Amino acid sequence: MKKIILTLFISLFFIQNANAWTLFDTSDETALRKLIKSQVKYANHTNLKKLISTYDKDYVNGDGLNLEIYSKLVQDIWDTYRDIEYNVVVKNISINNDKAIAEVVETSHADVIASHVIPGKLDSTSNSVYYFHKTEKGWKVVSDKVIEETTSLMYGDALNLDIKLTVPEEIKPDTEYSAILEFIPPDNTIAIASLASDKVEYPQKQTQEVFRALPEDNILERLFTSNNEKFNEYIVASIGLTKTAIDDLSVKLSLSGFGYLIKRVNVIGANKGGFELSDVKAE
Repeated sequence: MKKIILTLFISLFFIQNANAWTLFDTSDETALRKLIKSQVKYANHTNLKKLISTYDKDYVNGDGLNLEIYSKLVQDIWDTYRDIEYNVVVKNISINNDKAIAEVVETSHADVIASHVIPGKLDSTSNSVYYFHKTEKGWKVVSDKVIEETTSLMYGDALNLDIKLTVPEEIKPDTEYSAILEFIPPDNTIAIASLASDKVEYPQKQTQEVFRALPEDNILERLFTSNNEKFNEYIVASIGLTKTAIDDLSVKLSLSGFGYLIKRVNVIGANKGGFELSDVKAE
């Protein structure tokens, strides 16, 4: 089971040689499904030792993060967000000898409270691919890559917003692309927002946010240039909502909601780890 950061990490893969991946012992598929189910169980019980035991010691994910960094990342998330509920749906499993690939949809949810006692929710969804290798100790995860990923962390009035963030799923290095944020703020509310780009790395570097008043058409757009350093990226949309009130002929402002919507942009050539089906020969 993967981590959920305000920035999360997962997998990209398309099956090209299906004929080599159709015949396998059903006991292997059962073992793989059991392993994936156990990861969900360990994550929901925040049992890091057990969770890490399902990974190969040479694990490297699609963003180039090894098992040591992954472990720290998971612990950071669990220290920050309590009682995260994880779930995974297995879409497909392909097996060839001692290698296997599982296509999954992962979700996570948590109820959170801001320091201002404003209720909030954390939700994340990702389409991912896991890569497995069969060892003497059974199947182990050797890598995973993200196809697409969205994370939402909203508080107060932002919980009720219908927010749309449009970004490309994949982009070439050193290429200009746009991110478009759209939402209609509540009545009698001043809305500000920002769009920023982060490279997927650990530790995560601080995003430089430049907030702007939401335009009259409720659409904020910004152009970015993808990096050429072989990193995937996240686009982070930050939102702030302020209510206005008049008291004794003076205008008072109060924070009513805020949040973040994060989407992954995969940069071609940045994915690491895993293996290609075309590299595996059927006997």
